[in-house]
Formats: sequence, C-alpha cells, structure tokens
Amino acid sequence: MTAPTIAFTDERLSNGLRVIIAEDHLAPVAAVCIWYDVGSKHEVDGKTGFAHLFEHVMFQGSRHVAKTEHMSLVQAAGGTMNGTTWLDRTNYFETMPSHQLELALWLEADRMATLLDALNQANLDNQREVVKNEKRSSYDNRPYGQWFHKLQAHVFPAPHPYNHPTIGSMEDLDAASIEDVASFFRTYYAPNNAVLAIAGDVDPTQARVWVERYFGSIPANSAIPPLGDMSLPPTLGGEVREIVEDQVPLARHYFGFRAPRFGDSRSDAMELAAQILAGGKGSRLYRRLVREDRVAQDVAFFSLGLIGGASIVAGQATVRPGVALDVVEKAFEDELERLGREPVTDDELARARALIETYELEALQRVDERADRLAMYATLVDDPDLINRQLDRYLAVTAADIQAVAAEFLVPDNRVVLTYIPAAQSQGEETAA
Repeated sequence: MTAPTIAFTDERLSNGLRVIIAEDHLAPVAAVCIWYDVGSKHEVDGKTGFAHLFEHVMFQGSRHVAKTEHMSLVQAAGGTMNGTTWLDRTNYFETMPSHQLELALWLEADRMATLLDALNQANLDNQREVVKNEKRSSYDNRPYGQWFHKLQAHVFPAPHPYNHPTIGSMEDLDAASIEDVASFFRTYYAPNNAVLAIAGDVDPTQARVWVERYFGSIPANSAIPPLGDMSLPPTLGGEVREIVEDQVPLARHYFGFRAPRFGDSRSDAMELAAQILAGGKGSRLYRRLVREDRVAQDVAFFSLGLIGGASIVAGQATVRPGVALDVVEKAFEDELERLGREPVTDDELARARALIETYELEALQRVDERADRLAMYATLVDDPDLINRQLDRYLAVTAADIQAVAAEFLVPDNRVVLTYIPAAQSQGEETAA
C-alpha cells in the first residue's frame, strides 16, 4: 500500500484561528477536529483537573445550544462526536455526512464563543461529580488504576508541569468555583489558541465561508500566559522504586523511563524500539517472558509522545502465580539492556517497520484521523505537513538508531520501577519461587 499524500490548505483568520482544510471526495463524509493548546500542563497548583473538567463542561450547552443538545444534534444528523484531554492539549471532533458539515462548524463555534452563557452552578456541580466518579471508577478503585499517575510523578518530579495527573485531585475539583472555571475558559478557549482542521468531502471555498461566518467574530485573547519551565535533564540520574500493596489479582511490574520529546528523531527510534520489544507475539518481551520462560502473564512496552522538555516510555509485566518478582523484573530489564548492547536483526527491523507502516496507512485512510493528525501536528510542532513525512521518518530508522536510543535511555539510572503486590498476600508469599 502506498502512503497517500494529504493535500491541504493552512491559513489563519484575523482573530488567530488556524484553519486547515484537506479535501477528499472518496466518500460523502466530513470530519471536523479542533485542538486547543491547553492540557493539564497549563494548570497551576490548587487548580488541577480544569482542562479535563472542561472537556465535560463543553457538552453542557452554550448560548444557542441546550444542555447535551450538541450530542443529540450530531447524532440526529447521522454523525459521531467526542472530546479528549491530555497533558499537552484538549480536542473535540465530529464526523458527519458531508452535507452536515455546516452544523458541526456552527456547534463548535457556538461553544467557543458563548459557552459561559450556559455555565451555571448546577452544570458545574453536575459535571464535577461526573469527573469525580470517573476518577473513582477509572483510577482510584480500579486494580492498578494509579500506575501511570505514579510513574508520571516520578519521571516528571514537581514542580514540573507534567507532574500531576490530567484528571486532577478530588480536593482541587471540590474547590473549583464558577469564577475559577470561567477564568480558565476565557484564558485558553480562544481562537488564537486553537487549530481547526476539516477533512473529507468538502468544498474548501464554502467551508472557508462558514468558518469565517461562525468563528470570525470571536475575539482573540492577547494575554495567554506562558507555560512554566518545561526543561528537564535528559535522564532521571538514578533509579526510582516504589512498591504498592493494593487490591490487585496478581503482582505486576511497571517500568517508566524519561525519553526524548515528540518530534525528536530519537523519539521515532523509540517507537521502533517499542515495537521490537512488545509489538505482538513475535516481540522480544513476549517471546522471552510469556512464551519461553513462562514467568509473565502478559507484557507491554510503549512510547507516549509529549512535547514539554521530555517524553515518557513505559512498560509492564504481570507476574505469573508462584514466580518470584525479581525473576520477572530481571528478565524484562535484560531484554531492554540487550536492545542497547547489540543491533536488532534485519528481520526484527523489517517486522517493526511493517507494524508501524500498517498502523499509519490504515489510520490515514480515515478522514477523522486525517483531521486529527493535521490539527495535532500543527498544535504540537507547528508543522501540519508532518502528516506526509512521519511515516518516512519511521521507515528511515536504522538498527543503529534503535541501539543508540536504547543505550541512552533504557538504562538503570533512568528507570522507575513500580511494583504492585496483592494486598491479601504478604510480600514473602508472593515472592516465593
């Protein structure tokens, strides 16, 4: 399969809104994706969780759209929609029959311009409770649920802006006032802090008319505060360990490493390294720990691309019953160390490239993914054309590149080891060989 070249236009309205349009008439579908340059890294002490809270509040209505009506209008028109929040950004998206593109644009513009008209104490209290319940069910009361938050805090020590979880704390959510939330919205939900991407069966001229009509009068915010200091040493400078007794069915090791930021060529090499280590049943970690030594129930290793000074790669291995914890940890760490000691084979490199190529090509067939990636690359690295070059970057990674990035970053003095132990058992019983 040949990688498609995504042709697009890239321009700004007078209020600073960046508008990217990629025309494709293969199917009668249009995707709208808006990325706001605000995530949990923009939050301050005592006011964490606001970016994620807003992802929920944004569906509670605006001046011309009733509570939850955004969702019902999209669904009634035959479309789908959602929103997500992460450390670096918040995004919202709709995929619609192409003749309903104007509706999606109007809905997004109305809540960018007038969300505060519908914000009241009842809506805030309601969504605050929704988020708190999400925190309980997805993190606090779920087996292993806090693992990423714990790794995150170790890899990015306070006061780094990546230190706290996107979901925030119960205390900060409880303390959030209407004015706190309104101030956050006025600060970051401005057109000059957003990228609007439109992809699919669209008439670019007509789309521009609608964008100007609905977004053009929204005022910019000239006082968006600068980020805090995002700089970090390239590695942790020492190993960090934490043991967690919790209500979990089996012991599990998690491993975290500070890594190059997204956009760095070494980040591309780390993506290939992750495929070689844990990209399916032919990978090194699965073959060694699950299939051959039979010491782990499952394994994983993946890269999470961030742009603030450094990124994070993480892995896990669930310990088989009756197997010593240190046996599993040593086998896992041996495979990471071997990756930095000796070049991968030609077959391994070809397999890793094929896995990434398949994923990338499949994604780019979908208009919603095209819109999302155009907005993502524009927001994170100011380069939407990376949509046409990122696959080639991955395919250009060599065995030497993978060996070098593993030798530099997948090392003991850059390692966090988080070990979950079932609370019902003593550590001695669990670690018995």
